[in-house]
Amino acid sequence: MHLRLSEEQEMIQKTIRRFVEKELIPLENDVLKNEREGRPSLEPGKLKELQKKAKDFGFWGINTPEEYGGSNLGQMMLAIVLMEVSKTFVPFTFGGSADNILYYGNDEQKKKYLIPTINGEKKSCFAMTEPEAGSDTQNLKMTAVKDGNEWILNGEKTFITGGNEADFVMVIAITDKELHQQTGRSGVTCFIVDRDMGWKSEYIDTMGEWGPAGLVFDNVRVPEENILGEINGGYNLGLEWIGFARWVVGARAVGMSERLLQMAIDYSKDRKTFGKPIAERQAIQWPIADSAVEIEAAKWLVLNAAFTLDQGEDNRHLASMAKLYGANMGNRVVDRVLQIHGGMGYTRELPIERWYREARLWRIYDGTDEIQRMIISRNLLKGHVKVGQSV
Repeated sequence: MHLRLSEEQEMIQKTIRRFVEKELIPLENDVLKNEREGRPSLEPGKLKELQKKAKDFGFWGINTPEEYGGSNLGQMMLAIVLMEVSKTFVPFTFGGSADNILYYGNDEQKKKYLIPTINGEKKSCFAMTEPEAGSDTQNLKMTAVKDGNEWILNGEKTFITGGNEADFVMVIAITDKELHQQTGRSGVTCFIVDRDMGWKSEYIDTMGEWGPAGLVFDNVRVPEENILGEINGGYNLGLEWIGFARWVVGARAVGMSERLLQMAIDYSKDRKTFGKPIAERQAIQWPIADSAVEIEAAKWLVLNAAFTLDQGEDNRHLASMAKLYGANMGNRVVDRVLQIHGGMGYTRELPIERWYREARLWRIYDGTDEIQRMIISRNLLKGHVKVGQSV
């Protein structure tokens, strides 16, 4: 058992850290200004410029197989990279990647959707959540009815990340109502649906800067060849998509929290009350200590979940633990850091209030706190996981 990063991992971590400090953090004031004025946080041209710089550093398709031009660094390395990139709220992605379930496409689908997405020529989104079916997927209502060699899709999806910008959506719809009612899982299929096939999207206004979409399908016709995976096998694809996203939330929480904790440390040394830096006050020292301990715990939960996946093992239990603890840890840390900064932390002059709003979402999407607790406890009570097995 080796509890330290390898030399290669440390080198990549330091390189990403320099990129974030040099290229991304200096853009934060511009991002805040753009968001206040209702403009895109980061202009597409600027994003492509940053992605090219990252590519020159060797970071393109971090977890994309080499046969598709990616680096294929593995999940562990991806976690490390995400922790570093999440030390800024500048909306940056390295590019050269695609949704994990797109790799289940056949040769024609890979040519038409996967490769263009990896190359940055197309944007995708995944849609499963509905107005009456979030965690309760048994309550899905969207249907797909076969008509000749086409399927007619009707229904709505909501809170879809990237839904307003996507060129195509991977959407889950009921294809066998009776089977779905019996099991709550089977009887649904994943379809690849181009925007020009007729679905529409609209922004959902939220308390944070995340701009999800509501998608509407009104008699949208989709050809048979656009079924992703197997007919009535869409639920497992949905689980795989969501399962990957869960531990990623924990990684983002770690990165944000490390940046915020350093801000709190620096501020507490400079800010004086009654003739002394507030860093000398126990009321400030304890939340700093608590935050440091919790960040370290969340980090190892995330790395363990990623490492397990790299070994080809089932990491769903660990991913739920990393998501649950990481998301809550991030909320506690940002709250403490705002409190330490006092009134200044509440202003928009500092990025703390923005992170405060963003972090609250982590406890809801990709499986709420309650769902993660249900999964973890069920695994233990039914004996799927033994106490101590996950470590």
